Amino acid sequence: MANIFEWPLVDEFLGRTTELAVLEDWWASAERMPVSLYGRRRVGKSWLVRRFADSKPAVVLVGRRLAAGAQLDALANHLEPVLGVRPDLPDVPTLFRVLFRAARQRKLLVIIDEFPWLLPTTERAIEAELSEIQAVMEEERDDSLLKLILCGSMVGQMEALNAERSPLHGRLIQLRLHALGFGEASLFLQALDPLERFERFAIAGGMPRYLTDLNGSNLRATICGKILSRDAPLFDEARTILDQELREGKIYFSVLSLLADGDKEIGELANGTRIDSSRLSKYVNTLETLRIVARKLPIGAAPGSRGGHWHLEDAFFRFWFRFVFPFQDDLESGLKAVDLFDNAIVGSRFDQHVSIAFEQWCREWTLATHGGISQQVGSWWGPSLHALRKTGERTTEEIDVVGMSRGQVTLVGEAKWRTHGADANIVKDFEQYRIPAMKQAGFKVARDCKLLVFSKGGATASLKKAADVDHLIELIDVPAALDELRRYPAPP
Repeated sequence: MANIFEWPLVDEFLGRTTELAVLEDWWASAERMPVSLYGRRRVGKSWLVRRFADSKPAVVLVGRRLAAGAQLDALANHLEPVLGVRPDLPDVPTLFRVLFRAARQRKLLVIIDEFPWLLPTTERAIEAELSEIQAVMEEERDDSLLKLILCGSMVGQMEALNAERSPLHGRLIQLRLHALGFGEASLFLQALDPLERFERFAIAGGMPRYLTDLNGSNLRATICGKILSRDAPLFDEARTILDQELREGKIYFSVLSLLADGDKEIGELANGTRIDSSRLSKYVNTLETLRIVARKLPIGAAPGSRGGHWHLEDAFFRFWFRFVFPFQDDLESGLKAVDLFDNAIVGSRFDQHVSIAFEQWCREWTLATHGGISQQVGSWWGPSLHALRKTGERTTEEIDVVGMSRGQVTLVGEAKWRTHGADANIVKDFEQYRIPAMKQAGFKVARDCKLLVFSKGGATASLKKAADVDHLIELIDVPAALDELRRYPAPP
């Protein structure tokens, strides 16, 4: 029988309170269905399951890149001290049978980390193996107190376990682990001030491993030492993840390189890659499944509307494809990381990169703090006023934050990640151009519509004076809001 599992790094574990609570509820319940816990490499799955297993009767098994026989021998060796006898494991279904029978008298937690490495390599062989595993589960589950977690980093394979065609369809509780929101990510960056924390978050994208690596006090030295240098731990990180998940890497790299420079419509991606839109959609949809890219629509648009933009959703991929991938050959050939940083990253280009994450955070913050008047929050873009378009004075309008309630716009907001303060021209711009453009597009705008201004550099005297006069203008203290360490809901 398994001893109590003790994880030596338990005191170093941070965050994941929601996910731990879900797992604890499952552990305490009579539920016999196994959990399929998965997520992208570096998202913190292995640490989460070990933190959950700590102080429980538990066994952690790890799948490795080994031949099937060597893999099963290693697992048998690991189970011998647990069972008191070395099990004979000719195949993976037998492993499952052994685990279920080991928990007939007492509740036992078993975690199989990197489960896909235990499976065969062809689709037909995988289906046959899963069919045998499913048969074992049906035969053994009701007589066992086993609590089983199947864990994996290969998102596509893990999601395929519960696909409709899979023998395990409907027999696993799916728990996908996402990147941390800024509130929990800040726990990894306590030595930094709020603005510095957000800059690191905008690079790491809420991935615990990246946050740990980027926790240095000097931004230049940290980025150079952890990402840009040839021997840096994250120098080839995005390539490694894509190679693990995808074939035809050249096409995916082309798409992500284009999106790193800004959102694109599918036609623009087709032109940039010289691949027909209908064929390219398959690749973009695969990246969407992996949550590396997302399709953005302006608020108020129907889900199936045309004209949406594809957006590089993953912050680390956005940074890597903008600042690392284009220069990798030069760095390999001797370009110094500090020279690349000084000439390609500092200044406006880095602020532009951070601003994308900042705008998203502002929308999440708004939904969490102003949900009483705005139950739906997003962004909007569309044509400028017809008269201005005719003269060429303005062609399009964009609003970073738009809040709506019952079909009416109740607040709008501007997000600026720049050093100098926002000024009163923002108010004029909204009143004369942006809000009228929304009305022209058919939106109903409340008479008491609020204007929220988020600015890294604060507000100028003119904007502060305008806010003193007009109670509908709300100036957000960005450092204070970032410092709250409150975990705001992540977008669905």
